[in-house]
Amino acid sequence: MRKDKEKVIGEPMTDEQVAVFLQARPYAEESVDMHVLVRAYRGLRVEDFERFLVMFKAAGFDLNATDAQGNTFLQTVRDHTQREEYVAVLEAAGAR
Repeated sequence: MRKDKEKVIGEPMTDEQVAVFLQARPYAEESVDMHVLVRAYRGLRVEDFERFLVMFKAAGFDLNATDAQGNTFLQTVRDHTQREEYVAVLEAAGAR
């Protein structure tokens, strides 16, 4: 990082910055819906992820899409260590 740039962690993101995650596309045969969810989950704080889920559903993506093993994104996240807040916002958005 350049010396004249300060690293900022946890700064709120604008709606435009959050919406950029809707544009992610997989390189292989992975479900677009799952790929977009995974990218947003990995890149957004829970507050921003919650806003993202509203945009995700409004754009017509499937919150309950499955991966190659037949698992929904919610099922996958439940296996993660620090999952509680993300599980709560996913369930509130209608994930199964």
